[in-house]
Order: sequence, then structure tokens, then C-alpha cells
Amino acid sequence: MLESIHSRTAQPVLALPRYAKRIIALAVDAALCVLTVWLAYYLRLGDFVSLIGRPMWAEAASLCLALPIFIVSGLYRAIFRYSGWPALLTVTRAIVIYGLLYSSLITAIGLPGVPRTVGLIQPLLLLFAVGGSRALARYWLGGMYQSQLKIAALPKALIYGAGISGRQLASAMANSLDMRVIGFLDDDSRLHGQVLNGLPVYGPDDLTGLIETKGVTDVLLALPSIRRKRRNEILEQMLNYHVAVRTLPSLGDLAQGRVTTSDLHELDVDDLLGREPVSPNHILLAKNITGRVVLVTGAGGSIGSELCRQIAKLAPARLLLVEVSEFALYSIHAQLESMYGKGDGIRLVPLLASVSHSERMHEIISTWSPQTIYHAAAYKHVPLVEHNPAEGVRNNVLGTLFTAKAAVEQNVSDFVLISTDKAVRPTNIMGASKRLAEMVLQALAVESPCTKFSMVRFGNVLDSSGSVVPKFRLQIRDGGPITLTHPEITRYFMTIPEAAQLVIQAGAMAKDGGVFVLDMGQPVKIMELARRMVELSGLKVQDTHNPEGDIEIQITGLRPGEKLYEELLIGDNPQATFHPRIMKAHDDFLPWTVLEEKLNALSIALNVNDVDVIKAMLEQLVTGYRPDQKIVDWVYLEQQAQVDERT
Repeated sequence: MLESIHSRTAQPVLALPRYAKRIIALAVDAALCVLTVWLAYYLRLGDFVSLIGRPMWAEAASLCLALPIFIVSGLYRAIFRYSGWPALLTVTRAIVIYGLLYSSLITAIGLPGVPRTVGLIQPLLLLFAVGGSRALARYWLGGMYQSQLKIAALPKALIYGAGISGRQLASAMANSLDMRVIGFLDDDSRLHGQVLNGLPVYGPDDLTGLIETKGVTDVLLALPSIRRKRRNEILEQMLNYHVAVRTLPSLGDLAQGRVTTSDLHELDVDDLLGREPVSPNHILLAKNITGRVVLVTGAGGSIGSELCRQIAKLAPARLLLVEVSEFALYSIHAQLESMYGKGDGIRLVPLLASVSHSERMHEIISTWSPQTIYHAAAYKHVPLVEHNPAEGVRNNVLGTLFTAKAAVEQNVSDFVLISTDKAVRPTNIMGASKRLAEMVLQALAVESPCTKFSMVRFGNVLDSSGSVVPKFRLQIRDGGPITLTHPEITRYFMTIPEAAQLVIQAGAMAKDGGVFVLDMGQPVKIMELARRMVELSGLKVQDTHNPEGDIEIQITGLRPGEKLYEELLIGDNPQATFHPRIMKAHDDFLPWTVLEEKLNALSIALNVNDVDVIKAMLEQLVTGYRPDQKIVDWVYLEQQAQVDERT
């Protein structure tokens, strides 16, 4: 309330021209001269006197001496809202000169009917009065002016969409310290030129002029209900203007109630997919979850944690969270507890465990007897697994084997493996290990008809812990460069929530150990993704055509085991399902009697870290595996270096 009154009273004064402000200051000082003479009489006589007659001599002397001295001393050239110690020293110096002259006139020489002590008292009172007036002006005007300067220096933004969400966002950002909203953009020509909530509405074609004249740097998309096609068209349009684009999430993601600035996304990267998400089949979603005990391995990972969130919405009887990372397990457990409560909500059981620890997995599965298992635990980072092959294979292959065998022993109804497109004709240990994990389940499906095994294969997910998107975003924030392994590298992408929903639905369709493949849409060229992210951040790519650009893209070379292109199908005969985004592949595998013997031999090689044998066995078992012939295992390389030193 007081701040509002302060703002309303200070604003008109700040708007006055400089000469008017100086006249006001001169008038205030003149009034203070008169007031302090009157107070000096009161302090001397003990009574208030009327300043007529002889007291007027003291008043006139004060005005005639003080105002010229103040003018010459430069008191009215100072900007009061910036008044600090230098300004107060100037006031003190001017009043000391004034006091010497005034006391000489009143006290030493004397004026008829004027008490001599007035010449000593009044200069002291005037010092405090004038100094106080400057301090008051600094407090009253300075804060307001500094606030105006800060607001003027904020990045200027336009909200695209003058609907309810746009107006709510404008209200939420009225006092924002991050940016200042100066208007709306809207496709509706009937709104152009109108004013909503004190902000003008412009057409999208006006953006070029607004960038030049008003310095617009950001566009905030407040269009949560539009279709993805139109959203993509707007984003393409924004690329031409080099403004930073932030968006509100879709209506389905927005919480009920008012829109807030925290709802804004830095960059809506899922718009890169260029396709509308298909609404999930709620019957399939609930089939293997509602009322069941469900176990998720790798519960703290990017896919695992989203699976847990999606599963929790479907009211399982109990949700077992299995995770090897203590921090990741704590994070997802705390998040689910805050969302679904500790009382009558879902019964959550956080369990620290490694899937490669056979006894621990048997213990967990036998204790709770889950009916559905989603196996998301895996080492997925291609270069790291290439440098640590034994642990990658142990976790991805034997971890799957141990968990699946425990599931068979306890008659688990459904077991779903989260696989990857890198399992198709792999060139790296990670992809080969995931394909071998698929083969383990395919073989077990024949031997154990009581447990329905299925595998769901898909590509990269946007904003996952290993995705290029958060890496590129951080590099852009740091001013670049963006590092890219190859200009032609291409990947499939899907949002994490959509991938998790499709995994659950595919698992519900399983019958005979099939491999399901998700429709990932069109592959995305990573170079184009990087360029798009730079441009939608309001910056320009620095290259040979634009050497003055903001962010450079550096090519670092393919890493060990990295492919230029990923595939989703080993064969060419995918079978459609009744879900438009889920296909079923038919991939060959070894019978369990043959595969079990091979896995036992592989386990021995893993225990002694015999990388040559491990790679040779993967080549023998996994069709299409074409590894890099050079071994880059850190332990192997260090051991070889030590042998070379000794010899």
C-alpha cells in the first residue's frame, strides 16, 4: 500500500523537466530559511512569534544570504535522487559560509529587535533542514528512479497469444525481475491495435519493427492448446527474427489454476519431433499395473523415473523402486511421496540393489512377488561402456538374465525390457550387450510360458541424462562452443513421457516374447538440432558464412563405437499392431540350451576382464555386430602400458 502511494507521488515529480525541478528546490530552500528563523525565535524566546515587523529583518537576511550562496555552491546542479556524501558535504560547506555571514550580521553587528542568539541558532537549524530535505529526496525519488532504470534495462518480451493463458502470464510477470512484457502478439487481426491489461496487441508481421524500435529480445509462447503443426510453424517463423523463444507447456501438462512464470520452459525441444503425440490407450496402460505389485529396475534413471511417475498415476497396489544409485533412489522416492502422499497413497518401497547381484534380486522378487516388472536398469552411455566393457556387459546382459530368472522362479506374469535402437546391427559394446539381453528374454520366453517376456526398442529420449539436449543447452548458456562428433550424425528422438507411456502399452500387448519397436517419427540431424537450439535462444551460429555469430559448433570426431545413423529394425518385416505407434519385429535368436552355455563362458571372461574374448563372443552371438577392432578398455590399456614398461 505504502509502496504504491510512494510510486504514485514520485512518478509525476520525476516526469518534470529539469528547470521545473530546480525552481521547486529553490522554493523549498526558501521556505526552510523562513521556517528555521521562526524556530530559532521559538528556541530563544520560548514562544512562537509572528514573522512580521522586526523579525522580518532576520527572515530577509536569511533569504538574501542563503539562496545566492546555495546557487553559487552548485546545490541545484546536483541530482537529488543521487544525493550521497559528496552532496551532503556540499550542503555543509555552503551553510558554513552562510552561517559565518549570517552570524556576523545578526550576532556581531546586530539588527534592531532581533535577538543576537538567533544568528547562531538558525544556521544550525538550516543545516539539518536542508540536509534532511536532500536525504528525503534521495529516499523518495532515488528508489523509484533506480527501479525505473532496472525495469528499463530488463530484456523486453512479447507474449505470443492474447488468450487467457497469455493474459495470466502477463499478470504473473508484471513484477518480474527477469524480463519486462511490453505487449502481445496474436494471429487474430481483430485484436491488432487493441489494448489488453494495459498492453498493446500487435500482429506477428510487426515483430521486425518491434525488435528494431523497442528492442524486443524474447518471445513467450502462451499457446498451450494449439496443435503441434501450428506450433512448429510459429517456431520456424521465430527463427528468422533471432529472438529467444520460451514456451508454456501443453494444456495437459499445465496444473489447474493461474499460469506462473515458473511454467515457462527455456526451449520446448519436443517441438523438434514435428508430429502430434497419439493419445494413450488407457485400457492398455492400466492392464498390467492397476491393483498390481509392480517393480521397476533402474527406477532413478531418465526412463525408469518417468515409468515410476506414469505407473504411480495408475494406482498399483505397491510400487517397488530398485536402483543402485542411492541419490537417484532418494530423489525419485521423495518425488513420488510428495505427489502421492505417505498415508492412504501408493505404497512405495525404495530398494538399493544392483541387478547384477543375483542373490539380491532373488531376495527382492521372492519377498514381494511382483506381477509386473519393468527392467530399465542398464548402462547406456556408448563411450563409457566402450571404455569399461566388462562392467557394461555384466550389468546389461547378466543383470537382465538374473532378474529374468528370478521372475520366472516366482511366476511373475509380465516382464518388460527397455531396449534401444543401438541394439540393431551394433558397432559398440553397449548396443551388442542390449541385443544379447533381448536374446536372453526371447530364449527364456520359449522355456517359461508362465512369464510373458517382451522387449521395447526405441531411440533417444529428449532431455534424458545422456541426451545431447541438456549438454547443448549448457554449452549455449556458457557462450559455446557446441561440441558435435560429426556433421552428419543422425538420431531418432522421443519425449520421455511419450516413451514411458508407449513402453507400458507395448508391454500390455505382449504374448510370446516379441520385440516391440516404437515409431520414432523422422530421424533428426544433430547438426540441425544444434542450430535450431542456438537460433531459438535468440543467438546466431558462428560459421564461415557468419564469422560474427555468437555460438560456434565444433566437430570433435566420432567416439569409439559411435554410429552415424541408428536403426530400429534388424529385419525388413515389421508387423503392425493395433496401436499406431507400436510395431512388432521378428528377430532371430538362439535357443536357450545353446545360449545358456555361451552365457556361462561369457561370465567367466567377464570375471577375468578378458576383453578380447568378450568382444569375440559378442561377435559370435550377436548378428550384425561389427566392433571397432581397437580395444579402448581403460584397465586393459593401463595393463598393456605397464607390460610395455617392464619389457
